[in-house]
Amino acid sequence: MWLMWGLGVLGYVLSITNRTSLSAVGVDASHRFDADASTLAMFAVLQLAVYGFMQIPVGLWLDRWGARPIMAIGMVLMAAGQVVIALSPTVGVAIAARMLLGAGDAAIFPGVLRLIATWFPAQRGSLMMQLTGIFGQLGQVVALVPLPLLLHATSWEIAFGALAGGAILFSVLIAVLVRNHPPELPADVSVDTDTGTITVVRSAVDTRQGIRAAWEQPGTRLAFWTHFTTPFAGSAFVMLWGMPFLTAGEGLSTGQAAAVTSVYVVAGIVLGPLVGMLSARHPHYRSRLLVMPAIGAQMLLWAIVLLWPSPAPTWLLVALLIALATGGPASMVAFDFARAHNPAHRLSTATGVTNVGGFLAGLLAILFIGIALDVQGASRPDLYTDEAFRWAFATQLPLWLLGIAMILRERRRLRTPPR
Repeated sequence: MWLMWGLGVLGYVLSITNRTSLSAVGVDASHRFDADASTLAMFAVLQLAVYGFMQIPVGLWLDRWGARPIMAIGMVLMAAGQVVIALSPTVGVAIAARMLLGAGDAAIFPGVLRLIATWFPAQRGSLMMQLTGIFGQLGQVVALVPLPLLLHATSWEIAFGALAGGAILFSVLIAVLVRNHPPELPADVSVDTDTGTITVVRSAVDTRQGIRAAWEQPGTRLAFWTHFTTPFAGSAFVMLWGMPFLTAGEGLSTGQAAAVTSVYVVAGIVLGPLVGMLSARHPHYRSRLLVMPAIGAQMLLWAIVLLWPSPAPTWLLVALLIALATGGPASMVAFDFARAHNPAHRLSTATGVTNVGGFLAGLLAILFIGIALDVQGASRPDLYTDEAFRWAFATQLPLWLLGIAMILRERRRLRTPPR
Protein backbone atom coordinates (compact mmCIF):
# COMPACT_ATOMS: atom_id res chain seq x y z
CA MET A 1 0.00 0.00 0.00
CA TRP A 2 2.87 2.38 0.75
CA LEU A 3 4.26 1.89 -2.77
CA MET A 4 0.88 2.89 -4.23
CA TRP A 5 0.68 5.97 -2.04
CA GLY A 6 4.35 6.86 -2.54
CA LEU A 7 4.06 6.81 -6.34
CA GLY A 8 0.81 8.74 -6.13
CA VAL A 9 2.31 11.42 -3.88
CA LEU A 10 5.42 11.80 -6.03
CA GLY A 11 3.13 12.16 -9.03
CA TYR A 12 1.19 14.81 -7.12
CA VAL A 13 4.43 16.66 -6.30
CA LEU A 14 5.21 16.69 -10.02
CA SER A 15 1.70 17.90 -10.86
CA ILE A 16 2.09 20.81 -8.40
CA THR A 17 5.44 21.63 -10.02
CA ASN A 18 3.78 21.66 -13.44
CA ARG A 19 0.81 23.66 -12.14
CA THR A 20 3.01 26.39 -10.63
CA SER A 21 5.81 26.22 -13.21
CA LEU A 22 5.16 29.81 -14.32
CA SER A 23 5.28 31.16 -10.77
CA ALA A 24 9.03 31.82 -10.69
CA VAL A 25 9.46 32.50 -14.41
CA GLY A 26 6.51 34.81 -15.01
CA VAL A 27 8.78 37.67 -16.03
CA ASP A 28 10.61 35.35 -18.47
CA ALA A 29 7.23 34.23 -19.87
CA SER A 30 6.14 37.84 -20.34
CA HIS A 31 9.32 38.61 -22.29
CA ARG A 32 9.19 35.40 -24.33
CA PHE A 33 5.60 35.84 -25.47
CA ASP A 34 5.50 39.66 -25.34
CA ALA A 35 2.47 39.35 -23.06
CA ASP A 36 0.92 42.18 -21.08
CA ALA A 37 -0.24 41.63 -17.51
CA SER A 38 -3.82 40.66 -18.41
CA THR A 39 -2.63 38.20 -21.01
CA LEU A 40 -0.13 36.73 -18.56
CA ALA A 41 -2.96 36.32 -16.06
CA MET A 42 -4.91 34.31 -18.64
CA PHE A 43 -2.23 31.59 -18.52
CA ALA A 44 -3.24 30.82 -14.94
CA VAL A 45 -6.93 31.76 -15.21
CA LEU A 46 -7.75 29.40 -18.07
CA GLN A 47 -5.54 26.68 -16.59
CA LEU A 48 -7.51 26.84 -13.33
CA ALA A 49 -10.82 27.05 -15.20
CA VAL A 50 -10.07 23.84 -17.10
CA TYR A 51 -8.87 22.18 -13.89
CA GLY A 52 -12.17 22.99 -12.19
CA PHE A 53 -14.31 22.02 -15.19
CA MET A 54 -12.56 18.65 -15.49
CA GLN A 55 -13.38 17.58 -11.93
CA ILE A 56 -16.77 16.17 -12.92
CA PRO A 57 -15.61 14.05 -15.90
CA VAL A 58 -12.54 12.92 -13.95
CA GLY A 59 -14.82 11.69 -11.18
CA LEU A 60 -16.90 9.75 -13.70
CA TRP A 61 -13.81 8.21 -15.30
CA LEU A 62 -12.34 7.26 -11.93
CA ASP A 63 -15.55 5.44 -11.08
CA ARG A 64 -15.43 3.55 -14.37
CA TRP A 65 -11.74 2.74 -14.79
CA GLY A 66 -10.04 3.43 -11.46
CA ALA A 67 -7.01 5.53 -10.58
CA ARG A 68 -4.21 3.90 -12.59
CA PRO A 69 -5.27 4.68 -16.20
CA ILE A 70 -6.72 8.09 -15.36
CA MET A 71 -3.57 9.25 -13.53
CA ALA A 72 -1.32 7.89 -16.29
CA ILE A 73 -3.32 9.73 -18.95
CA GLY A 74 -3.23 12.88 -16.82
CA MET A 75 0.56 12.72 -16.74
CA VAL A 76 0.68 12.33 -20.54
CA LEU A 77 -1.55 15.39 -20.97
CA MET A 78 0.68 17.44 -18.66
CA ALA A 79 3.74 16.31 -20.63
CA ALA A 80 2.08 17.32 -23.88
CA GLY A 81 1.21 20.72 -22.45
CA GLN A 82 4.77 21.37 -21.30
CA VAL A 83 6.20 20.30 -24.68
CA VAL A 84 3.92 22.78 -26.42
CA ILE A 85 4.90 25.49 -23.92
CA ALA A 86 8.56 24.73 -24.57
CA LEU A 87 8.19 25.06 -28.35
CA SER A 88 5.26 27.49 -28.63
CA PRO A 89 5.83 30.35 -31.07
CA THR A 90 2.85 32.46 -29.98
CA VAL A 91 1.06 33.42 -26.81
CA GLY A 92 -2.24 31.92 -28.00
CA VAL A 93 -0.69 28.49 -28.47
CA ALA A 94 1.05 28.79 -25.10
CA ILE A 95 -2.24 29.58 -23.34
CA ALA A 96 -3.86 26.57 -25.02
CA ALA A 97 -0.95 24.48 -23.76
CA ARG A 98 -1.58 25.63 -20.18
CA MET A 99 -5.22 24.61 -20.58
CA LEU A 100 -4.06 21.15 -21.70
CA LEU A 101 -1.81 21.03 -18.64
CA GLY A 102 -4.76 21.96 -16.42
CA ALA A 103 -6.77 19.06 -17.86
CA GLY A 104 -4.00 16.61 -17.03
CA ASP A 105 -3.41 18.09 -13.59
CA ALA A 106 -7.11 17.64 -12.77
CA ALA A 107 -6.68 13.85 -12.75
CA ILE A 108 -3.83 13.54 -10.27
CA PHE A 109 -5.07 14.64 -6.84
CA PRO A 110 -8.47 12.90 -7.16
CA GLY A 111 -6.58 9.82 -8.35
CA VAL A 112 -4.34 9.84 -5.27
CA LEU A 113 -7.38 10.22 -3.01
CA ARG A 114 -8.90 7.23 -4.79
CA LEU A 115 -5.79 5.15 -4.07
CA ILE A 116 -5.92 6.18 -0.41
CA ALA A 117 -9.56 5.11 -0.16
CA THR A 118 -8.95 1.70 -1.74
CA TRP A 119 -5.56 0.78 -0.27
CA PHE A 120 -5.75 2.15 3.30
CA PRO A 121 -8.25 1.44 6.09
CA ALA A 122 -11.09 3.95 6.16
CA GLN A 123 -9.91 5.21 9.56
CA ARG A 124 -6.64 6.48 8.05
CA GLY A 125 -8.28 8.40 5.23
CA SER A 126 -8.18 11.88 6.79
CA LEU A 127 -4.57 11.51 7.96
CA MET A 128 -3.37 10.23 4.58
CA MET A 129 -5.19 13.06 2.79
CA GLN A 130 -3.48 15.63 5.02
CA LEU A 131 -0.07 13.99 4.44
CA THR A 132 -0.70 13.98 0.70
CA GLY A 133 -1.47 17.69 0.73
CA ILE A 134 1.59 18.45 2.85
CA PHE A 135 4.07 16.51 0.72
CA GLY A 136 2.48 17.72 -2.50
CA GLN A 137 3.36 21.32 -1.69
CA LEU A 138 7.03 20.43 -2.12
CA GLY A 139 6.28 20.73 -5.83
CA GLN A 140 6.10 24.49 -5.34
CA VAL A 141 9.67 24.47 -4.04
CA VAL A 142 10.79 22.70 -7.22
CA ALA A 143 8.98 25.32 -9.30
CA LEU A 144 10.49 28.18 -7.30
CA VAL A 145 14.15 27.14 -7.13
CA PRO A 146 15.46 24.37 -9.45
CA LEU A 147 13.25 25.31 -12.41
CA PRO A 148 14.36 28.96 -12.77
CA LEU A 149 17.97 27.93 -12.13
CA LEU A 150 17.73 25.37 -14.94
CA LEU A 151 16.01 27.86 -17.24
CA HIS A 152 18.63 30.58 -16.74
CA ALA A 153 21.50 28.08 -16.99
CA THR A 154 20.17 26.51 -20.21
CA SER A 155 17.09 27.64 -22.12
CA TRP A 156 13.32 27.87 -21.99
CA GLU A 157 13.02 24.79 -24.21
CA ILE A 158 15.24 22.62 -22.02
CA ALA A 159 13.62 23.69 -18.74
CA PHE A 160 10.06 22.97 -19.81
CA GLY A 161 11.16 19.93 -21.81
CA ALA A 162 12.60 18.53 -18.56
CA LEU A 163 9.20 18.91 -16.88
CA ALA A 164 7.60 17.11 -19.80
CA GLY A 165 10.16 14.31 -19.49
CA GLY A 166 9.39 13.91 -15.79
CA ALA A 167 5.67 13.64 -16.52
CA ILE A 168 6.28 10.95 -19.16
CA LEU A 169 8.46 9.00 -16.71
CA PHE A 170 5.72 9.03 -14.08
CA SER A 171 3.05 8.10 -16.59
CA VAL A 172 5.05 4.92 -17.27
CA LEU A 173 5.70 4.23 -13.57
CA ILE A 174 2.03 4.65 -12.72
CA ALA A 175 0.87 2.49 -15.61
CA VAL A 176 3.32 -0.30 -14.73
CA LEU A 177 3.37 -0.30 -10.92
CA VAL A 178 0.11 1.18 -9.61
CA ARG A 179 -2.92 -1.03 -9.05
CA ASN A 180 -6.43 0.28 -8.54
CA HIS A 181 -7.07 -1.84 -5.44
CA PRO A 182 -5.47 -4.67 -3.44
CA PRO A 183 -5.55 -8.05 -5.23
CA GLU A 184 -7.73 -9.62 -2.54
CA LEU A 185 -10.53 -7.13 -3.22
CA PRO A 186 -12.73 -7.51 -6.31
CA ALA A 187 -13.40 -3.79 -6.84
CA ASP A 188 -12.61 -0.27 -5.66
CA VAL A 189 -13.95 -0.41 -2.11
CA SER A 190 -13.06 1.18 1.22
CA VAL A 191 -12.75 -1.09 4.25
CA ASP A 192 -13.29 -0.08 7.88
CA THR A 193 -11.04 -2.51 9.73
CA ASP A 194 -12.74 -1.75 13.07
CA THR A 195 -16.24 -2.70 11.99
CA GLY A 196 -15.60 -4.72 8.82
CA THR A 197 -17.84 -2.37 6.83
CA ILE A 198 -17.08 -2.36 3.10
CA THR A 199 -18.16 0.67 1.07
CA VAL A 200 -17.93 1.17 -2.67
CA VAL A 201 -15.68 4.15 -3.45
CA ARG A 202 -17.34 6.75 -5.64
CA SER A 203 -15.64 9.84 -7.04
CA ALA A 204 -18.26 11.10 -9.46
CA VAL A 205 -20.35 14.17 -8.86
CA ASP A 206 -24.09 13.58 -9.34
CA THR A 207 -24.88 16.11 -12.05
CA ARG A 208 -28.64 15.63 -11.85
CA GLN A 209 -30.43 16.07 -8.54
CA GLY A 210 -27.31 15.69 -6.41
CA ILE A 211 -25.82 19.13 -7.05
CA ARG A 212 -29.12 20.87 -6.28
CA ALA A 213 -29.64 18.79 -3.15
CA ALA A 214 -26.09 19.45 -1.98
CA TRP A 215 -26.35 23.20 -2.58
CA GLU A 216 -29.63 23.40 -0.69
CA GLN A 217 -27.77 22.25 2.41
CA PRO A 218 -26.38 25.29 4.32
CA GLY A 219 -23.35 23.19 5.35
CA THR A 220 -22.39 22.80 1.68
CA ARG A 221 -22.77 26.52 1.05
CA LEU A 222 -20.67 27.24 4.15
CA ALA A 223 -18.04 24.84 2.77
CA PHE A 224 -18.14 26.54 -0.66
CA TRP A 225 -17.65 30.05 0.73
CA THR A 226 -15.00 28.87 3.17
CA HIS A 227 -13.03 27.37 0.29
CA PHE A 228 -13.73 30.48 -1.78
CA THR A 229 -12.36 32.89 0.82
CA THR A 230 -9.39 31.22 2.50
CA PRO A 231 -6.85 30.17 -0.19
CA PHE A 232 -7.22 32.54 -3.15
CA ALA A 233 -4.68 35.16 -1.98
CA GLY A 234 -1.99 32.53 -1.56
CA SER A 235 -2.90 30.92 -4.89
CA ALA A 236 -2.64 34.22 -6.77
CA PHE A 237 0.72 34.93 -5.13
CA VAL A 238 2.45 31.59 -5.65
CA MET A 239 0.91 30.73 -9.02
CA LEU A 240 1.78 33.94 -10.85
CA TRP A 241 2.11 37.35 -9.23
CA GLY A 242 4.33 36.76 -6.20
CA MET A 243 7.71 36.59 -7.88
CA PRO A 244 7.13 39.63 -10.14
CA PHE A 245 5.93 41.60 -7.10
CA LEU A 246 8.95 40.66 -5.01
CA THR A 247 11.51 41.25 -7.77
CA ALA A 248 10.16 44.08 -9.93
CA GLY A 249 8.07 45.65 -7.17
CA GLU A 250 10.09 45.15 -3.97
CA GLY A 251 13.56 45.01 -5.55
CA LEU A 252 14.60 41.55 -4.34
CA SER A 253 16.88 39.37 -6.40
CA THR A 254 15.42 36.22 -7.93
CA GLY A 255 17.15 34.08 -5.30
CA GLN A 256 15.91 36.26 -2.44
CA ALA A 257 12.38 36.27 -3.82
CA ALA A 258 12.42 32.48 -4.19
CA ALA A 259 13.64 32.11 -0.60
CA VAL A 260 10.88 34.39 0.70
CA THR A 261 8.23 32.58 -1.34
CA SER A 262 9.49 29.21 -0.08
CA VAL A 263 8.37 30.32 3.38
CA TYR A 264 4.82 29.81 2.10
CA VAL A 265 5.49 26.12 1.48
CA VAL A 266 7.34 25.52 4.75
CA ALA A 267 4.67 27.34 6.78
CA GLY A 268 1.94 25.34 5.07
CA ILE A 269 3.70 22.07 5.94
CA VAL A 270 3.97 23.14 9.59
CA LEU A 271 0.45 24.55 9.87
CA GLY A 272 -1.34 21.73 8.05
CA PRO A 273 -1.18 19.10 10.83
CA LEU A 274 -1.90 21.72 13.49
CA VAL A 275 -5.04 22.91 11.72
CA GLY A 276 -6.12 19.32 11.10
CA MET A 277 -5.71 18.48 14.79
CA LEU A 278 -7.64 21.56 15.95
CA SER A 279 -10.38 20.88 13.42
CA ALA A 280 -10.81 17.34 14.75
CA ARG A 281 -10.76 18.42 18.40
CA HIS A 282 -13.07 21.42 18.07
CA PRO A 283 -15.58 20.57 15.31
CA HIS A 284 -18.12 23.13 16.53
CA TYR A 285 -15.62 26.02 16.49
CA ARG A 286 -13.91 25.41 13.15
CA SER A 287 -15.16 28.61 11.58
CA ARG A 288 -14.35 30.90 14.52
CA LEU A 289 -11.13 29.18 15.58
CA LEU A 290 -9.55 28.40 12.20
CA VAL A 291 -11.29 29.94 9.21
CA MET A 292 -11.96 33.53 10.26
CA PRO A 293 -8.53 34.01 11.95
CA ALA A 294 -6.81 32.80 8.76
CA ILE A 295 -8.77 35.26 6.63
CA GLY A 296 -8.14 38.06 9.13
CA ALA A 297 -4.40 37.37 9.22
CA GLN A 298 -4.15 37.54 5.43
CA MET A 299 -6.11 40.77 5.21
CA LEU A 300 -4.13 42.37 8.04
CA LEU A 301 -0.69 41.48 6.68
CA TRP A 302 -1.59 42.52 3.15
CA ALA A 303 -2.90 45.84 4.48
CA ILE A 304 0.35 46.45 6.38
CA VAL A 305 2.48 45.55 3.33
CA LEU A 306 0.43 47.74 0.99
CA LEU A 307 0.57 50.72 3.37
CA TRP A 308 4.25 50.32 4.30
CA PRO A 309 6.60 52.79 2.56
CA SER A 310 8.38 51.02 -0.31
CA PRO A 311 10.28 48.77 -0.15
CA ALA A 312 8.80 46.60 2.60
CA PRO A 313 11.39 45.00 4.92
CA THR A 314 12.15 41.32 4.41
CA TRP A 315 10.74 40.34 7.79
CA LEU A 316 7.39 41.85 6.84
CA LEU A 317 7.33 39.99 3.53
CA VAL A 318 8.11 36.75 5.38
CA ALA A 319 5.25 37.49 7.79
CA LEU A 320 2.98 38.05 4.79
CA LEU A 321 3.89 34.66 3.32
CA ILE A 322 3.23 32.95 6.66
CA ALA A 323 -0.19 34.63 6.80
CA LEU A 324 -0.96 33.56 3.24
CA ALA A 325 0.10 30.01 4.12
CA THR A 326 -2.71 29.78 6.67
CA GLY A 327 -5.18 29.83 3.79
CA GLY A 328 -4.31 26.37 2.47
CA PRO A 329 -4.83 24.42 5.71
CA ALA A 330 -7.87 26.56 6.59
CA SER A 331 -9.40 25.77 3.20
CA MET A 332 -9.27 22.05 4.07
CA VAL A 333 -11.72 22.79 6.90
CA ALA A 334 -14.28 23.43 4.15
CA PHE A 335 -14.24 19.72 3.30
CA ASP A 336 -14.90 18.93 6.96
CA PHE A 337 -18.05 21.08 6.70
CA ALA A 338 -19.07 19.23 3.53
CA ARG A 339 -18.53 15.81 5.13
CA ALA A 340 -20.34 16.72 8.34
CA HIS A 341 -23.51 18.03 6.69
CA ASN A 342 -24.07 15.66 3.77
CA PRO A 343 -25.03 11.97 3.61
CA ALA A 344 -22.41 9.52 2.36
CA HIS A 345 -24.07 9.02 -1.03
CA ARG A 346 -23.81 12.77 -1.74
CA LEU A 347 -20.32 13.35 -0.36
CA SER A 348 -18.50 13.41 -3.72
CA THR A 349 -21.01 15.92 -5.05
CA ALA A 350 -20.69 18.17 -2.01
CA THR A 351 -16.89 17.92 -2.17
CA GLY A 352 -16.94 18.86 -5.85
CA VAL A 353 -19.16 21.88 -5.19
CA THR A 354 -16.85 22.94 -2.36
CA ASN A 355 -13.74 22.60 -4.51
CA VAL A 356 -15.17 24.94 -7.13
CA GLY A 357 -15.15 27.80 -4.62
CA GLY A 358 -11.39 27.99 -4.19
CA PHE A 359 -10.60 27.75 -7.88
CA LEU A 360 -13.23 30.33 -8.79
CA ALA A 361 -11.82 32.84 -6.31
CA GLY A 362 -8.24 32.04 -7.32
CA LEU A 363 -8.79 32.67 -11.01
CA LEU A 364 -10.74 35.88 -10.26
CA ALA A 365 -7.94 37.17 -8.02
CA ILE A 366 -5.27 36.42 -10.64
CA LEU A 367 -7.34 38.08 -13.36
CA PHE A 368 -8.21 41.17 -11.29
CA ILE A 369 -4.53 41.75 -10.43
CA GLY A 370 -3.52 41.48 -14.09
CA ILE A 371 -6.25 43.87 -15.23
CA ALA A 372 -5.36 46.36 -12.49
CA LEU A 373 -1.72 46.38 -13.61
CA ASP A 374 -2.74 47.00 -17.22
CA VAL A 375 -5.13 49.82 -16.24
CA GLN A 376 -2.24 51.56 -14.46
CA GLY A 377 0.01 51.23 -17.52
CA ALA A 378 2.19 48.54 -15.89
CA SER A 379 1.51 45.97 -18.58
CA ARG A 380 5.07 44.63 -19.04
CA PRO A 381 7.88 43.66 -16.65
CA ASP A 382 9.91 46.76 -17.47
CA LEU A 383 6.90 48.87 -16.46
CA TYR A 384 6.10 47.04 -13.21
CA THR A 385 6.36 49.30 -10.16
CA ASP A 386 5.79 48.83 -6.47
CA GLU A 387 2.98 51.38 -6.57
CA ALA A 388 1.20 49.56 -9.39
CA PHE A 389 1.48 46.24 -7.60
CA ARG A 390 0.12 47.70 -4.38
CA TRP A 391 -3.05 48.93 -6.08
CA ALA A 392 -3.32 45.69 -8.04
CA PHE A 393 -3.16 43.48 -4.94
CA ALA A 394 -5.77 45.71 -3.30
CA THR A 395 -8.31 44.27 -5.77
CA GLN A 396 -8.39 41.17 -3.54
CA LEU A 397 -10.35 43.09 -0.90
CA PRO A 398 -13.81 42.73 -2.55
CA LEU A 399 -13.32 38.95 -2.77
CA TRP A 400 -12.51 38.76 0.95
CA LEU A 401 -15.46 40.96 1.91
CA LEU A 402 -17.86 38.93 -0.23
CA GLY A 403 -16.54 35.68 1.21
CA ILE A 404 -16.73 36.85 4.82
CA ALA A 405 -20.30 38.09 4.36
CA MET A 406 -21.40 34.78 2.86
CA ILE A 407 -19.60 32.71 5.51
CA LEU A 408 -21.36 34.63 8.28
CA ARG A 409 -24.68 34.30 6.46
CA GLU A 410 -24.44 30.54 5.90
CA ARG A 411 -23.09 29.91 9.38
CA ARG A 412 -26.11 31.70 10.81
CA ARG A 413 -28.48 29.69 8.61
CA LEU A 414 -26.75 26.44 9.58
CA ARG A 415 -27.28 27.15 13.26
CA THR A 416 -30.91 28.24 12.83
CA PRO A 417 -33.18 25.19 13.08
CA PRO A 418 -35.67 24.83 10.21
CA ARG A 419 -39.23 25.90 11.00
